[in-house]
Amino acid sequence: MDQDQLKQHLHRYLQAGRDALMWKLDGLSEYDVRRPMTRTGTNLLGLVKHVASIELGYLGDVFDRPSQIPLPWLSPDAEPNADLWVQPYETRAQVVQLYRDAWAHDDATLRELDLDAVGHVEWWGENSRVTLHQIVLHVIAETHRHAGHADIVREAIDGAAGMRSRDDNLWGPPGGWDAHRERLEQAAREAQDEPTS
Repeated sequence: MDQDQLKQHLHRYLQAGRDALMWKLDGLSEYDVRRPMTRTGTNLLGLVKHVASIELGYLGDVFDRPSQIPLPWLSPDAEPNADLWVQPYETRAQVVQLYRDAWAHDDATLRELDLDAVGHVEWWGENSRVTLHQIVLHVIAETHRHAGHADIVREAIDGAAGMRSRDDNLWGPPGGWDAHRERLEQAAREAQDEPTS
């Protein structure tokens, strides 16, 4: 496989994660895309903002290709975790556009640089010297990890689940999801009562 083919494969996996994350916003109210759904505050729009910031850092700054897109939530004086939630004055449209602008910028990095191009991740300490290939894999892993978080958050909000809006990539169990969940609950209770060896 030549470098162009490998880049196409990497881009396809990256874009699949991006698309999975983005559809989790579809059809939800402003409140639902912003509301904290875990003890640590995980929320859908915050995940999109965070992943956009990750992409711009790793596929931009690391390779001396700054995007010039302002990211005040990452400034040294910003509060911790400011990239993981959205202020009331920040709109959904702004966050979505930020992510799409990150895609354009970072896709250009992938197109224009060789996979063995060297960059530096300042915050990685002694392991700071990296290649584009390594960083694209890192960003794919990060994107899919956060898309998984979004899967769980969205399912908790309204029951929507899976990788795609039209094809959820889930095979429904006999009797439906409610019966399946009850079966799992029963199995967990029975296991709790079993003596351990």
